[in-house]
Amino acid sequence: MKRAWCAAACISIMTALSAFAGAQGSAHPANYRLVKTLSLPNTGGWWDYLGRNQEDRQIYISAGNQIIVINADTYDLEGTIGPLNGTHGVAISHGDENGFTSNGGSNDSTEFNAQTFKILKTIPLPIQHPDGLIHDPATNRIFYFNHDGQAAAVDASSGKVVGTVALPSKDAEFAAADGHGHVFDNLEDSSQVVEINSKTLKLMNAWPLAPCEHPSGMAMDTYHQRLFIGCHNQMLAVVNAETGKVVTTLPIGPGVDAVRFDEKFSRVFASSGGDGGTITVIHEDNPNQYSLLGTIPTQQGARTMEIDPETHKLFTVSAQFQPPAPGQRRGTMITGSFHLLVYWNH
Repeated sequence: MKRAWCAAACISIMTALSAFAGAQGSAHPANYRLVKTLSLPNTGGWWDYLGRNQEDRQIYISAGNQIIVINADTYDLEGTIGPLNGTHGVAISHGDENGFTSNGGSNDSTEFNAQTFKILKTIPLPIQHPDGLIHDPATNRIFYFNHDGQAAAVDASSGKVVGTVALPSKDAEFAAADGHGHVFDNLEDSSQVVEINSKTLKLMNAWPLAPCEHPSGMAMDTYHQRLFIGCHNQMLAVVNAETGKVVTTLPIGPGVDAVRFDEKFSRVFASSGGDGGTITVIHEDNPNQYSLLGTIPTQQGARTMEIDPETHKLFTVSAQFQPPAPGQRRGTMITGSFHLLVYWNH
């Protein structure tokens, strides 16, 4: 049984890889091209999640010990939020226009005004080293995830912690909310996706993602209840969010860290920082069928990403590094090399 499955899987993977290789040799999908490169400040020598505030036309970039705020239309630097301690990302509560950060170095969250960037309060969190976070519109709660097997929820109106959720394994990554009381999150170490009831804070399901291994990025088509999950064995897994079943997989580049979905054009984007950097573009033909459109060349290390659903621009960041010292995975970031890259198909 195992050999028969492997043979069938190998044929499927070889077919997909062949299609991927052909797509890489084609023109940029839908004519996406680099339209802007912008130098950015960086206070910590590293970066993590990108986020957006659609109402105020803002792109958020977590960069070491601050959040950088860029205007999505003019690319002007609108301000920074900080100093923070090892921040990873931002989530926005649109009801009151307040934002929340996850600060892994201080085990807390900074609440700020999304229009003035004024810091309103610091919220101590009952979990260690918070990383990814998301706003759940069904409950107006901010969900924080970490790499110690826990999640925490904060009421966005009061800024008070409402509870925690124990996860079945440790390395929680990107999350998504369906808007109807369900929050989903990837567990990188166990190659699972979990479903949480955002109202009761109960773990509803933990689904295996095989053949996807070590999931990272996540996006969601909430209308069709499909999760798009970027996996570190160079595939994108499409998962039925109602049943937990893997619908299909498609090849992507190495070093994926973010996935985004453009609802208007039914396009899925997966940003990968390895092999020079690429954004893989996939079309949702229908909820169970997908077409690989090709790849957009980016830059080495451009692993995180955000999309503007109004203009359909793609935003990513990268930097240059010194050669690593013996025993180091990566060298020191070269001062002044951190920059924003904007890709557009107009």
